[in-house]
Amino acid sequence: MSIHSVGRERANLAWDNSIPPALHVKSGDEITFDCIDASNGQLTAQSTAATLATIDMEVFNPVNGPVFVEGAQPGDTLQVDVLHIENPEWGWTGLFPGFGLLADEFPEPALKIWKLEQEGFAWFDEKKGIKVPLKPFAGEMGVAQKKNGPLSTIPPYHTGGNIDTKHVTVGSTLFLPIEVEGALFSIGDGHAAQGDGEVCGSAIETSMKVMLRLSVRKDKPYTKTPHFSTATADPKPEEGYYCTTGVDSDIREATRSAVRNMIAFLVADYGLDRVEAYILCSVAGDLRMHEVVDMPNYVIGMMMPRSVLGPSNKA
Repeated sequence: MSIHSVGRERANLAWDNSIPPALHVKSGDEITFDCIDASNGQLTAQSTAATLATIDMEVFNPVNGPVFVEGAQPGDTLQVDVLHIENPEWGWTGLFPGFGLLADEFPEPALKIWKLEQEGFAWFDEKKGIKVPLKPFAGEMGVAQKKNGPLSTIPPYHTGGNIDTKHVTVGSTLFLPIEVEGALFSIGDGHAAQGDGEVCGSAIETSMKVMLRLSVRKDKPYTKTPHFSTATADPKPEEGYYCTTGVDSDIREATRSAVRNMIAFLVADYGLDRVEAYILCSVAGDLRMHEVVDMPNYVIGMMMPRSVLGPSNKA
């Protein structure tokens, strides 16, 4: 197979079928992408919370590409095999005023700089024994839409985009519906770790080098939104989970309640402050829909792996 590369200089701030391809490849070719982080290089390992007031949010979430895949036609499916990912030695997680599931409860900016250990984890708080396992993936993967004009890279779409799905990591395969000739695939927004939900609005954000295989599929016409297949099921942490729930007739409010209750638990039992607890929920806690049929209320859970947590101060 031929090996191609797309560098950081071919990053864009929109999904747009009029952007000229950075690269033409054949179906089945492998490509390496060198992607800058979601802040577009504005945050460094020396940044502090004060830095957040100076950055330009308009240049967040660049994506590298687009890649034109020969033979790809509207109605086909693009198969994206994730082959290899490299992250640097550091990452960041930020709270941005006005953004996040509990934005109204966390009005002040905050920034955590992480050291990413070669052993595959990052210490959240070494003294408390709290550490986060690393499972790198690209938050942004998608193809151009048939609709003309630029589309923001911030939200997800039926054609991919900012799907922020932690399960699409090495060994996994993503399937995307093709709407334009060549598919016009792009990628970005490296994450070293993230909980399902990314509740504070950011994961452990990093730059990223990722190798993919792009293949055209003519036999999956039912692919109308992103589908994915994981290599193996996630192993369940040996210690299990601690789960808090939210119960409400409004599914968003039930979700907010579940996260709020986990924050209260982490503050009470592990001595974190509320900002620390919110960040930990975003990078390591997983939201789950536990009950959606017994109306009028929904039950949403926030599940924190016990393997992340150190000893409780109530043990």
